[in-house]
Amino acid sequence: MVEWITSDAPVPYDVAVAEMEARADAIARGDAGEAVWLLEHPPLYTAGTSAKREDLKDPDRFPVYDTRRGGQYTYHGPGQRVAYVMLDLNTRSRDIRRYVEQLEAWVIAALAEFNVKGEIRDGRVGVWVTRPEKPPLPDGSQREDKIAAIGVRIRKWVSFHGISLNVEPDLSHFDGIVPCGIADHGVTSLVDLGLPVTMHDADLALKRSFAEVFGS
Repeated sequence: MVEWITSDAPVPYDVAVAEMEARADAIARGDAGEAVWLLEHPPLYTAGTSAKREDLKDPDRFPVYDTRRGGQYTYHGPGQRVAYVMLDLNTRSRDIRRYVEQLEAWVIAALAEFNVKGEIRDGRVGVWVTRPEKPPLPDGSQREDKIAAIGVRIRKWVSFHGISLNVEPDLSHFDGIVPCGIADHGVTSLVDLGLPVTMHDADLALKRSFAEVFGS
């Protein structure tokens, strides 16, 4: 069974990474079981392995952490549920593409509990929602906002890092970066979509939908 860990107070990023890597190593050795860690961070930016320095528009606004997860620049902060997923892919499936698809399906299933249709797009990592109420883009296409980011790392076929779901963060904090390198679309949250969702509500949806996608 996967252990669910919830931290009530914001966890400093470097502390979280150290604890997450230690747990992943213990899983690889067979000394610990799989876990999902639900937490929030203080306001900060992280740079994935594909980050472009020009996408960091305001480097002095919040602390910036280089991280070895995949992806580009991401914001983390209060009101955003971060789920660090530490699973043993040796016993599940040694298929990284399938694992990322499962993370996407997990977020989409959780959003569906709030009647939000999350979607994925080729060439754009993460989960998106359409915004037909907003003016179209200059090329006439419909605007879409990102509601969840995904960034993973695999070591010894144990996963860590994971997803971040925007419940009620300060969306202006995303202005200091080009989120995930995508400038043509915006960022949203469950509350920004007009839904009075609490962090507890989001946690319950994530736990229920995790079982649907990953089993236990």
